[in-house]
Amino acid sequence: MTDVDEIDHHLLALLHEDGRRTYSEMSAVVGLSVAAVKRRVDRLREIGVITGFTVQVDHAKLGWAVEAFTELRYAGTTRLGEILTTASQVPEVQAVYTIAGDPDALVQMRVRDIAHLQEVIDGLRNSGRVTGTKTLMVLGRWSRET
Repeated sequence: MTDVDEIDHHLLALLHEDGRRTYSEMSAVVGLSVAAVKRRVDRLREIGVITGFTVQVDHAKLGWAVEAFTELRYAGTTRLGEILTTASQVPEVQAVYTIAGDPDALVQMRVRDIAHLQEVIDGLRNSGRVTGTKTLMVLGRWSRET
């Protein structure tokens, strides 16, 4: 367990909200000097709590408005590597989660429309050892800040 205090959690929340937030902006919020905030952020990066900075994209504005999760079931002898390879090679797949129990994997996808979603699902079904799928379409999204 790493030594992360309440101020560190506050800094993480601020960065999660806006990864481009300046040390000066954060120092005013948490009541520390700019140098102290920089040291804390650098330490959080060094100990692996902060693994990178990213951008949030509005996929709908890029023409990829439909988000879905598809459960994938495989033949019992399918190796983990094959499960990951099957799904991760599909460009529409955003993430692959291997999970315990039934199903074997949960795949997050972004597609243009319902017809495109059907094409991607059909491609997964015909990829080899996939024995079954179940797809859930995302209607809305909420995520915890940190």
